[in-house]
Amino acid sequence: MEKQRLLVFMIDALCETDVEYMRTLKHFGWMLERGALVREMYPVYPSFTYPCHVSIMTGCYPDKHGVPHNEMVQAGVHPVSWYTQRSQVKKKFFAEYAKEHGYSTCLVNWPVSAGADVDINLPMCIPMGYKGDNPRQFLDGAATPDAVDRYYWKYGYLLCSMNRMLHGSYDDFTNAVSPDIIRDYGQPDVMFVKMCDLDTVRHKLGVESEAAREQLRRHDCELGVLMESIRRYGDFAHTNFIVMGDHGQTDVSRTINFNRVLQEAGLQTLDAQGRLASFDAYCHSTGGSGWIELRDPQDAALRERVHRLLLDAKASGQYNLGYVFTREEAQAQFHLIGPFDFIIEGKKPMAFAYDPAAPLFEATKPGDYKTAPGSHGGLPWLDHRTTFFGCGPAFAQGAVVERASLVDEAPTMARILGFEMEDIDGHCLTQLLADDLR
Repeated sequence: MEKQRLLVFMIDALCETDVEYMRTLKHFGWMLERGALVREMYPVYPSFTYPCHVSIMTGCYPDKHGVPHNEMVQAGVHPVSWYTQRSQVKKKFFAEYAKEHGYSTCLVNWPVSAGADVDINLPMCIPMGYKGDNPRQFLDGAATPDAVDRYYWKYGYLLCSMNRMLHGSYDDFTNAVSPDIIRDYGQPDVMFVKMCDLDTVRHKLGVESEAAREQLRRHDCELGVLMESIRRYGDFAHTNFIVMGDHGQTDVSRTINFNRVLQEAGLQTLDAQGRLASFDAYCHSTGGSGWIELRDPQDAALRERVHRLLLDAKASGQYNLGYVFTREEAQAQFHLIGPFDFIIEGKKPMAFAYDPAAPLFEATKPGDYKTAPGSHGGLPWLDHRTTFFGCGPAFAQGAVVERASLVDEAPTMARILGFEMEDIDGHCLTQLLADDLR
């Protein structure tokens, strides 16, 4: 049997409803006509980019892999550091398993992968709020030195603040280096390439817009370049092309600053400048839901007091709360642990603000990804999910799975390459695969 190869094209905020339009596009349509599809791929909870990417790469839920949020949240502190380091992940990456089994491996712009044990790595590790013109400082020590030396002199300007202000994403850099890697190193057996721009557009404008369709057309062209690169410099016939998303996106019209409710209840105080002075309970934002952190989780009376407040707030209907989960319920139902004691979420989708001095309710507006008109970070089944489709010798043409989970993707890819991953939550989606792989 010929050696199988994988090219994974990740589109941040790809929704299951995008598939019908993608069928009309050249390269996505080619794959969908000849490949296998998961119509609705459920993200993990919260449906945030970094927890979802780590679940895709490890086959595990957040309580097992250890990355519950994009950010390492701290009460009253914003901005804070994001998860970037492979060392912060408790489980082995699919790409690391592949390397151990003799496959050459490459990650381009993959979150929480700085320092991962792969052959070529250009991780997503430049701080979100970085405004300077020396992004190389973040790649040195985090990326593969040879790859940085090969490409930074040529394409590093695309990561500098002036270019990001003009273009608003890191995709230009990703699009430049990825085909060069295939040409210069030879096609990696396993290559993951992540694109961000659809997520950016949807945060600004909501789920459905002509700009979102334009971005899908651009992503189709970008995939086409990678396909042509493999035709010219790789092994196209034995490459399995996979398109996946990390989460869907949800339209929201208003934000809630639940810290105001906690302040009214005497559980939080602000100083004269509107900064957090003290708290017994604090609400962090995950976009579509709120994490309630207690100052002292061992204080049973405080825990009971806050739980009753949340249940009463839900029952009142005043705040549009539809869900209240304890930390125990969150782990049991969603395999989620983190710096919270309760989780709250809207009955109808809304965004949770992160500034404790903001008004109780505000209209959404483009800006921070947690409070923009397009949001995610909430329950996996609310509004849009994401999708997954693959095409190549390992996939059964025309196979369809109606629903699956992100944690099923890594074991499915492992089956294609002929190995298994240990102590994971997902399972192989054998229905998608050719008979000899089932």
